[in-house]
Amino acid sequence: MLHARNAERGKQARDRVPGAEEVLVADLSSMEETKALASKANAFGTFDAVIHNAGVYQVPRNAVGAEGLPLLFVVNSLAPYMLTCLMQKPERLIYLSSGMHLQGDPGLDRLPAPAHNRDSRVTYSDTKLHDVILAMAVARKWKGALANAVNPGWVPTKMGGAGAPDNLEKGFETQVWLAVSDDAEARVSGYYFHHKRQARCLPAAHDPAVQDKFLALCEQVTGVHFDESQ
Repeated sequence: MLHARNAERGKQARDRVPGAEEVLVADLSSMEETKALASKANAFGTFDAVIHNAGVYQVPRNAVGAEGLPLLFVVNSLAPYMLTCLMQKPERLIYLSSGMHLQGDPGLDRLPAPAHNRDSRVTYSDTKLHDVILAMAVARKWKGALANAVNPGWVPTKMGGAGAPDNLEKGFETQVWLAVSDDAEARVSGYYFHHKRQARCLPAAHDPAVQDKFLALCEQVTGVHFDESQ
């Protein structure tokens, strides 16, 4: 099962991966479309694994999504949060982060409040830290699932640029390995990986107080609740 931002991208994805069961279309810069995407996915039942890898990097200053929230925050932070909450709980969840998360704000003070959407100073590094925090929160609260974060490295993609120094294949093999492997090293939860090895993440991501603050802020902004009882 694949996801694409729009119908044209969906056709491109289908052409590249003809064996995919379906391509679900939704623009993650819209919270409403993200919620609808979760409903579409649930119609296919429970997934074995979900890889949360959609993201944006270079966007115009003050760029906003459909609801007026900062685009970086909506796509990189809120979309994986909402999909995690609204989709049926899979056995494995993988969240794509970045080494840049180390420069993120662990105090979460730059997150936008509903009344101050356009005043947010949230950065890409902040959002990638959010993804690690979310992975660690899911790992702590959902004992029946395996949740981990991945730093794919600076690889030569459209986002990373042609001059990126890291290996392209290593940029995707870790998340695939975590999604399908029965290796004991892959069947763990609450870790941050780089090239199939556990790596150091910002220590604050493991702090339950930081995790709970992040989940509460996301619920306040989206109206979507994280159900610990799943």
